[in-house]
Amino acid sequence: MPTPPLTGRLLWLLPIAGAAAALIATNPGPAEFEAFAAEQLVGLISKELCSPGGLPLTAQLLVRDCPALIHSQRALLGRLAAQASQRTDLGLFSLYTTEIGGQTVLPGLQIPRLRAVTLAGAGQLTVLQSSSHTDPTER
Repeated sequence: MPTPPLTGRLLWLLPIAGAAAALIATNPGPAEFEAFAAEQLVGLISKELCSPGGLPLTAQLLVRDCPALIHSQRALLGRLAAQASQRTDLGLFSLYTTEIGGQTVLPGLQIPRLRAVTLAGAGQLTVLQSSSHTDPTER
């Protein structure tokens, strides 16, 4: 059986190379990660702090609309997440490892501690693993 010409053997590489180029081109960068992380943190912090018993009594007296207050800090939370993250760029996709929390936002109130691993690829960001906790001794 004759061997196909070199061009015939390499033609199957074109779709693979095209797919790889598309993945590289659509790999979300740091700006997209910052916006994604901001939204994730707003949701997490709102859930933990705006639920009954989430805020210390003194903060409850000062804060009338907890979710709105936290949402107003979205840009700051995104910057904090970006600064607290390490990006591993693997070309076709990236992994962001974030360890954040413990920062004081109001007297007696700290951001819950969070550790997350986020996959960025094909224009999407997905949290692969996360853990969070609020240390009552930090309040």
